[in-house]
Amino acid sequence: MRFRQVHLDFHTSEAIEGIGSRFSKPQFQEMLKLGHVDSITVFAKCHHGWAYHPTTANEMHPQLSFDLLGAQIDAAHEISVKTPVYLSAGLDEKLARRHPEWLIRDPHEKLSWSPDFMTPGYHQFCMNTPYLDILAAQVREVVTHYDADGIFLDIVGVRECYCQSCVAEIRKRGSDPRNLEEMRLLWEETYFRYADAMDNAVHTVKPGLPIFHNGGHVKRGRRDLAKLNSHLELESLPTGGWGYDHFPLSARYAQGLGMNFLGMTGKFHTSWGEFGGYKHPNALKYETALSLANGARISIGDQLHPTGLMDPATYALIGDAYSEVEAKEEWCRDVTSVADVALLSAEASGYPGASVQDADSGAVRILLEGNYLFDVVDTETDLTSYQVVILPDVITLDEPLKTKLEAFVTKGGKILATGRSALSSDGTRFELDFGAKPLKASAFKPSYFRPDFELPSLSNASFVIYADGQDIKLDTNGHKLGSRENSYFNRDLFTFCSHQHTPSNLQDAGPGMVEGPSGIYAAWYLFEDYALKGSLPVKEILHYALDRLLKRKTMSTNLPAQGVTTLQAQQANNRWIHHLLYASPVRRGQNVEVIEDLPILSGIESTIAVPAPVREVYLVPQRTALPFRQEHGCITYTLPLWTCHQMVVLQF
Repeated sequence: MRFRQVHLDFHTSEAIEGIGSRFSKPQFQEMLKLGHVDSITVFAKCHHGWAYHPTTANEMHPQLSFDLLGAQIDAAHEISVKTPVYLSAGLDEKLARRHPEWLIRDPHEKLSWSPDFMTPGYHQFCMNTPYLDILAAQVREVVTHYDADGIFLDIVGVRECYCQSCVAEIRKRGSDPRNLEEMRLLWEETYFRYADAMDNAVHTVKPGLPIFHNGGHVKRGRRDLAKLNSHLELESLPTGGWGYDHFPLSARYAQGLGMNFLGMTGKFHTSWGEFGGYKHPNALKYETALSLANGARISIGDQLHPTGLMDPATYALIGDAYSEVEAKEEWCRDVTSVADVALLSAEASGYPGASVQDADSGAVRILLEGNYLFDVVDTETDLTSYQVVILPDVITLDEPLKTKLEAFVTKGGKILATGRSALSSDGTRFELDFGAKPLKASAFKPSYFRPDFELPSLSNASFVIYADGQDIKLDTNGHKLGSRENSYFNRDLFTFCSHQHTPSNLQDAGPGMVEGPSGIYAAWYLFEDYALKGSLPVKEILHYALDRLLKRKTMSTNLPAQGVTTLQAQQANNRWIHHLLYASPVRRGQNVEVIEDLPILSGIESTIAVPAPVREVYLVPQRTALPFRQEHGCITYTLPLWTCHQMVVLQF
């Protein structure tokens, strides 16, 4: 799997003439070389439904006069660039107008994506219709006639659908479309049937050819869905609404699945479908480095002009980033994560509701800003190698998970739980021993926490917690780490105070954070609170709890809070690679996160606890020796001046 990929979008209207008219093999090759590109995903079929090659299974774009797909593949292969081939699977606007009865519908007959046929946009197909056979024939044709290096199928996944094909199918089974559980089973079966049809279409012709089904998100806890792919492509365009916190959350989970994966960003200022938009070169350098630091390869999204002319400004921009990636690849192949903390994903727990995303994203931000080494895990993950497992906010425990976590604690591990986590499903008891007993959900929102410890940045006080909380009482084997304080009253029609909420009544209302044999429990949805409010006290409270539970941190560093640090083991070369990154996104326009300035950092010191003596420490790709101190099973070094991304090799 190549490191330096481009995803070359080509969704092109039939109303545009001269499609591919300025395509030139030398110019195409020149741009790939300028961009240091070693793999480019090219189009066989776009969202408009047109093929970009001669076809009997589809229709070639009416304004295209030659085999553009074949020309691109030949040109790329001539200079040793791979060519995965893209087909739009879920969208086919040409066919949508001919067979609207095959489109996904909600219970009120509304369409998916574009709401109707009077609004410009696409409409999504249900795979439980004759469309599936048409798509399979299109895929089979491409694999048969072209030297594709993989197949990329877009806009697919487990979809809710009440089209008449799905309604008829569920009634044929003797059930009712109003039975949600039966419908969910049908939707799952539909997706697995689709994946099987695509697998047959590809592998009966070319066994082992890579396939990826893109649904925009690799759902944590659904390994069965992930394994339908030969590899994973984590779509995460920071400026396109994902933000810079999204990729670390996805990547720290994906690396633990043992599959090759890449991070997909874009050259765009915003997102897909933008012509003439460019992000700052420093942003692309940071985003590509972030992929490397998380054990991923990289794909950068571009969009080909309808004429087929590759844009020099785009490939100069991509080349600035990919020239650096090319120099670093040697130390980024076949790596595994070194981590102290396992964040059990709220999404993977199966808890319903939008709060799972806030719990996960808030926890990742807390871990990143504290420079902790962590993985995002699901309930199937082996926890043996971790010191601490975090249960963020909403993870109540069923019997299998309770048994697994009890075994983890018995072997010396510790748990950090917040909110409803670690409670029984009915909320009446803790399933792990935190030295406390639950009483009921708190009636006060917000409420306050007065810690029994000093925060690094603030004097002690009653700190407001906006998220939902639990009332608990201390048990005989528990140690209180701080107290809850309630407000005088909740804000209501005849009882309100000031502009936002009522202050603390300054009365001890019981413990707010406790420590027991299993670990530490905090009685609020603190990770959701941090995701939504970004409160400094909440961050420092959680960092205190983590530091108290970690017996020995593998890594300590004074990298500032906006930095990112990871440790990757390259076992075949008997070395660890320490990644340090720093950039500070700012908001521009309407909530677009932009990286422009990359400050120079100095005085960044790191201490790494190592399992064996270290022979040498050096910077890469510079290959410059770095002075270090080795004592008590740790090595310590200070980086010289650096910017954006620095890798340090610890050679055992």
